[in-house]
Amino acid sequence: MDEKAYIQEIIQKARKAQAKIETFNQKQVDRAVRAVAKVVYDNAEELARMAVDETGMGVYEDKVLKNKGKARVIWNNLKDKKSVDIIDYDEKTKVYLVAKPIGVIALVTPTTNPIVTPMCNIMFALKGRNAAVIAPHPRAKGCTAYTVELIKKELVKLGIDEDIVQVIKEPSIELTNEVMRQADTVVATGGMGMVKAAYSSGKPSLGVGQGNVQVVLDRDIDIVDAVKKIIVGRAFDNGIICSGEQTVIAPKDTYDDIIKAFLDNGCYYLDDQSKIDRIREVMYPGGGIISRDVVGQSPYTVAKMAGVDIPENTKVLLLKAKGAGKEDVLCKEKMCPIMATFMYDTFEEGVDIARVNLEYEGMGHSAAIHSNDRKHIEYAGVKLHVSRVIINQTASTSIGGSFFNGFAPSTTLGCGTWGNNSISENLDYKHLINISRIGLLNTDAVQPSDEEIWAEI
Repeated sequence: MDEKAYIQEIIQKARKAQAKIETFNQKQVDRAVRAVAKVVYDNAEELARMAVDETGMGVYEDKVLKNKGKARVIWNNLKDKKSVDIIDYDEKTKVYLVAKPIGVIALVTPTTNPIVTPMCNIMFALKGRNAAVIAPHPRAKGCTAYTVELIKKELVKLGIDEDIVQVIKEPSIELTNEVMRQADTVVATGGMGMVKAAYSSGKPSLGVGQGNVQVVLDRDIDIVDAVKKIIVGRAFDNGIICSGEQTVIAPKDTYDDIIKAFLDNGCYYLDDQSKIDRIREVMYPGGGIISRDVVGQSPYTVAKMAGVDIPENTKVLLLKAKGAGKEDVLCKEKMCPIMATFMYDTFEEGVDIARVNLEYEGMGHSAAIHSNDRKHIEYAGVKLHVSRVIINQTASTSIGGSFFNGFAPSTTLGCGTWGNNSISENLDYKHLINISRIGLLNTDAVQPSDEEIWAEI
């Protein structure tokens, strides 16, 4: 196959479709964006089943919830936002903001999120009147391609050219690299290798960093409430979400109470280092990267692979860590419902454990704090080099935006320069538009005197 010619044909079709949607008004654009979300919402069960069957990862029921929940919250956030022509005017500065499309967006999507990530980023692309070309992960190509076909059918009903959204049906590294080279902008959601390739494509790129969400529990919390939230987050979709909780960093004096709360709610705890060593080796063979065989699998399945017996219905498996950061490979991201546990004397020490773990892996992504002490919350926010600190919430389902926090609903989470990313916030439609600025003469402005400008501070 001539990869360059094949992708060139796709890009040419995309440009033709994009030229047409560029003439759309805001209402027409928003109808298209709504249609994308509604397709996934209405077909949530079928798409969830396809994703589980094809990838062998995750939990069907959780994927149904994810398909419906992300479709709902992302559309609700986008529907009132202006993204066509003049979108703002600042009376004070006399500056207009004019939104314009970028063109053709290459969307590289992962095997762990093969339905909602394409949906989300197609919505952002269309909101900016762009065309999108999806490069799916090879192990999720079927369900991703089917999702795109469902979306295209609904868009055609709205008078949109079917080539506005296209998918590489037989993806390869070569084709993905080529589409990144030929598109106008790249959004890469997936492994760090693919994200690095996106940044090396020669085109403006938006990527994500590695997750490893550290969880610090304070002394002033409702332990049972916090633990239940953590369990929901760590168990959700068998732990494949990058925003899922990874650790339990707890005060020494309430550590036993916190572990008991986990046990009372269907979890299992191990502090036998010989058994933990066997699980470590299964998860990180030779102490290296996580084994793909454990990703998205249940705690029982992972423990069984290591020859360790735990109850089959275990929600989350807790393993007592040997130390923070490089002292224990379990301080890395664990893409299954397993967590490492730590004790601290002072809250500051707990935050420092989180910091060391993040420096080992996941710096720039997110942290979760369970606390009602505003000073402690602010301290963690200042000290941890992450793009998001979520407070008293289930991390896996809230870090990507929810109805109950101010984070932009998204499936693509930027991690700033810490994570080798160009943005340190949740990807949104605003990252997929160009802005022209019209500056009027501001007759109300007054130039300050030199004395005012250079006054001591």
